[in-house]
Amino acid sequence: MTVISSSLSSFPLLGQTAERRSQPASTVTPSVFARSRTFGGLTFRKSSGTSSSSHVVPIRCVSTSTDVPPTVSDTKANFLKAYKRPIPSIYNTILQELMVQQHLMRYKKTYQYDPIFALGFVTVYDQLMDGYPNNEDRDVIFGAYIRALNEDPELYRSDAQKLEEWSSTQNANSLAEFASKEGGVEDILKNVAERAGGQGNFSYSRFFAIGLFRLLEMANATEPVILEKLCAALNVNKLSVDRDLDVYRNLLAKLVQAKELLKEYVEREKKKMAERAATQKPDTAVSKFSAEFPSAR
Repeated sequence: MTVISSSLSSFPLLGQTAERRSQPASTVTPSVFARSRTFGGLTFRKSSGTSSSSHVVPIRCVSTSTDVPPTVSDTKANFLKAYKRPIPSIYNTILQELMVQQHLMRYKKTYQYDPIFALGFVTVYDQLMDGYPNNEDRDVIFGAYIRALNEDPELYRSDAQKLEEWSSTQNANSLAEFASKEGGVEDILKNVAERAGGQGNFSYSRFFAIGLFRLLEMANATEPVILEKLCAALNVNKLSVDRDLDVYRNLLAKLVQAKELLKEYVEREKKKMAERAATQKPDTAVSKFSAEFPSAR
């Protein structure tokens, strides 16, 4: 477990802590306004004053469903409701840490779902869970994890696959030239570039950096100069990407050691199960003999 602890310490918060929630809108004294109607997020209340020409005053309408995000405990509870089977501690420790980090990113005010972010998370998840005892459970855990964050696991998987398939057809020269081309993935990258350039919500994270690196891997173009061109085309700070990729590579190196521990753990558990089965066989034989020859009791 020492290796796992060091892995987590080298994988700090993937995003900034959630921003403070806005203060609730000021309440309005009921005696001043008698009737109200809501249009497009604004509540319009008609004055019931004594003035002969009554007027309409717009008041900000606060949505309780979006202004109060779920807590980390809520997200964890959602996960446990969706997946109730025990998870080996060597995996569960990492999953819980990632869940806390991703929760903070998910509920930032500037958060917007991003396919490159999704590719980065899918890459990390698949590498972390590689070697999990049951492949089917691994997929179920993935679904429970993403749904606990109120997002769509199928969308994560489909977008990650779409980006990988596209980048596998690219090369070092074409990868960063998406702006001059047409296509589904090209449109995704253009949208990211616009938002990162200030025309919409964009929240950089380590998962985004890992998604970029995965694009380079699939295109067999991992040279630093190619990464620099892609970062420039996407309006992303390359220094931040370089820093986060260094942390990611260190994590992967530690995961190799962690998986060795896991292998030893699985073999040890199999040995224990075999020993328990061996000790139960004589009792089974005695029970069978007693059932066939009741007079021998």
